[in-house]
Amino acid sequence: MKVITLNINGIRAGERKGCFAWLKAQQADVICFQEIKAQEDQIQDDCYHLPGYERFLYPAQKKGYSGVAIYSKLPVEKVHYGLDYPLCDEEGRFVMIDLQDHPVSIASLYLPSGSSKEERQVLKYEFMDVFQKVLDGYKKDSRKYIITGDFNIVHKAIDIKNFKANQKNSGCLPEERAWLDDRFSKDGWCDAFRAVNQEAHQYTWWSNRGRAWDNNVGWRIDYQMVSQELASSVVSASIYKDARFSDHAPLIVEYTL
Repeated sequence: MKVITLNINGIRAGERKGCFAWLKAQQADVICFQEIKAQEDQIQDDCYHLPGYERFLYPAQKKGYSGVAIYSKLPVEKVHYGLDYPLCDEEGRFVMIDLQDHPVSIASLYLPSGSSKEERQVLKYEFMDVFQKVLDGYKKDSRKYIITGDFNIVHKAIDIKNFKANQKNSGCLPEERAWLDDRFSKDGWCDAFRAVNQEAHQYTWWSNRGRAWDNNVGWRIDYQMVSQELASSVVSASIYKDARFSDHAPLIVEYTL
């Protein structure tokens, strides 16, 4: 099973940059988007649909902002929109599908950034606390989970170009990294990318300032967080950088089920 996740930073802009043409060639089983920045009626044209896929959108209430989506080629038994938590649901930050033929659920998560102002950082911590309880609940049932998306947090020094210089910046704060470390160690979730790829300088986001992309001055803040039972099923993981569709790059993980 091939799963791709991408913060597209505007699905209409991504389509103009060739993202959907590339996706057709990839033939992934499930595609997860974050930050689609579009309502359902704004992306009805054929160019936003992929033959053979069912599409599930969860846009933000505010037009042109946030929003998540999942495209699935696999049969879907149930769709979960939101977390019954206002910050998540008003801003369209979570959608999840339960696959029909496998006890696997796949989510697209867009965790808030706290970089714009202090109030947003406070809300980010609140979201993290809420989502931790959601993850704890998932561990109690019999399904396996793949939580994909933009977490807006780097995990370790290996996941960011300038670690020391960014430790006071949102996304690299000690408290944020500790939260992610707890999920991957104490709680038993697995970082699918690091399960098979331990190379340095593997980033998924680059600032538009300066020449960050050209010089690979990046952050790895996009993940596929999987249930411990799926850790051994990760076959390969890669970040696609041959073309640029967004300020983020697609994260591609293949699993055996």
